[in-house]
Amino acid sequence: MNVEITAADPAEVEADVLVLPAGGVHVRDLDARFDGRLARAAADADPVAMLPVAGELRARRVAVVRFEADPEPLRTAAAQAVRAARGGRVAWALDDWVPMALYRQAQAVVDGAVLGSYDAGRWKSAPARAGVDAFVVCGADEKEHVEIATRTELVARWTNVARELVDGPPNVVTPTALAERASTFPGLQVEVLDPVANGLTALAAVGGSSAAPPQLIVLRHEPAGATTTPRLALVGKAVTFDAGGYFLKPQSDIVRQKGDMAGGAAVLAAMAAIAELELPLAVVGVVAACENMIGPGAIRPSDVITTAAGLTVEVTNPDAEGRLILADALWYARRLAATHVIDLATLTGAMRAGMGDLFGGVFGNDDNWRDVVVDAGTAVGDYAWPWPMHARYQRLIESRVADLKNTSGRPYGYPIVAATFLERFAGEGPWAHVDMLGPALLDDDRGDAYGEGATGYGVRLLVEVASRLAQAVRRGASREENSLEAFARQQSEDDD
Repeated sequence: MNVEITAADPAEVEADVLVLPAGGVHVRDLDARFDGRLARAAADADPVAMLPVAGELRARRVAVVRFEADPEPLRTAAAQAVRAARGGRVAWALDDWVPMALYRQAQAVVDGAVLGSYDAGRWKSAPARAGVDAFVVCGADEKEHVEIATRTELVARWTNVARELVDGPPNVVTPTALAERASTFPGLQVEVLDPVANGLTALAAVGGSSAAPPQLIVLRHEPAGATTTPRLALVGKAVTFDAGGYFLKPQSDIVRQKGDMAGGAAVLAAMAAIAELELPLAVVGVVAACENMIGPGAIRPSDVITTAAGLTVEVTNPDAEGRLILADALWYARRLAATHVIDLATLTGAMRAGMGDLFGGVFGNDDNWRDVVVDAGTAVGDYAWPWPMHARYQRLIESRVADLKNTSGRPYGYPIVAATFLERFAGEGPWAHVDMLGPALLDDDRGDAYGEGATGYGVRLLVEVASRLAQAVRRGASREENSLEAFARQQSEDDD
């Protein structure tokens, strides 16, 4: 989808569909040309009303869209308008009725338009529906707004790539297929490691349950001139299908398990977006990819496995495999000299039970770094919420026969226990863990920009964190003695 910015009046824009906010000034200004039909459509829009044009404007049709004057509803309205247009050239009229700066309006509608253009039906035998050729934001100065529109389109486009990977059938999106797709991303150095040959013993143990070999996918963005510190690592869980192993999942849950690689998909797409944006920051992506199946090589309850970090783990639950493969991935990320780490994983069903399908939960060994991640997600629409950690949770993963166990066996605190386990492998330096099971793959249409299915949750969050960290480096905050405190303070000032 091409995105264009023009200062032209909406009435003069060539388009197949011109979109007008129902409560805005353009509906009132143009209503006389339509003999009151625009005002009546605005009253009836639920949420979109489409009108033919018979010479009143240069557009062929007008879509009147009703929404609340807020960034999230604005993003949703743009997605709904694009879907209603069903292709062609769509123009959106920015409106002073919306109590937001024009650049924020442009950012929201471009984001929504690109997300709304996504079609999960690429595996249908019939051709997919025609997408929108161009999205035109009118009523905005090109010099002032083209950069933000271009950046927003880029990140949303890669978010749709993550959605495609998560929506993809597990017989197609295998660990090997993920690695092959990553190798096509421009601007990145990509290395695919065999876990067995490289001592990634926990990943090898989980992946040994499947005929599909496990992979560790390593992506590097190392632009010329970037400082050696900070060095950001993005770590993703990519279990391309999770049967639960010998703790086989029930039918109601197993049908969703192609989505258990959503964290890894977000890392892959975010790395591609960071490379295309040419952010002046060293960033590495580490994605642990495998299947968790039942078979002769599957891990058993009470097995003890040795992780790449050297710690031994008693497997009390073979369906808590994500934290096992992340243990090796986190260890490897620190080996790559990462100073700041974020991992993303569809890790616990309890997070979805507690937070629903809108928020991810964020844990961290440093409150400032955790808050940076939360604030970045909230700013871009990947909603996140801080969760607590405490040293007393450590006793819940103590094992009689190994260094630790992968679950507590207690009927409470599942997300915190999982984060506590990961913290043992997070190494020195700031680390944050995002448990994103709820918003990664939607069972129902929430009435927003995504519809049913994959959302690409985490891509925009990760790109925003990387962008803010790069900006902090340019300002010199990362060289201060208390760099994280300075970084968090700087973000708070910017948000204000």
